[in-house]
Amino acid sequence: MAENNEQDGVNHIAVDDVEVEEVWKRLKQDPESVLIDVRTQAEWAYVGVPDLSSLGKQLSLIEWQHFPKAEVNSSFASQLGSELAASGARQDTNLYFICRSGHRSLLSAEAMAAAGYRACHNVAGGFEGPLDNEAHRGSLAGWKAAGLPWVQR
Repeated sequence: MAENNEQDGVNHIAVDDVEVEEVWKRLKQDPESVLIDVRTQAEWAYVGVPDLSSLGKQLSLIEWQHFPKAEVNSSFASQLGSELAASGARQDTNLYFICRSGHRSLLSAEAMAAAGYRACHNVAGGFEGPLDNEAHRGSLAGWKAAGLPWVQR
């Protein structure tokens, strides 16, 4: 659950980190829960996306930052809020935010918590996880490394 935390003069909303295997379990158990992929369109196209079809769910795709300039999507909260409302999600629906490694997803989860959503969670490790010793992602942690379902778009 969200709580306010002021740091460096910036008001941050506390969002919990949830490991990918636990996220999959919760998505499976909670039919109203939503997974939101906040990476860029280029990442969705070239790296792949989580596949929720076996759960009968649709993945929500909304960029936190626009590619290639990495500018924050200033209408992120309103776009996602509209999509959530249209799908019947409530302010207390469990929302799980995923990006490449967990940083952008944390920022986006904090933004939605600040917008009044009370159950925002960051997917720890993200889709690809951190770099390994050979500067590659996808083998140490994250959705792919855990062997969770994903597809190429």
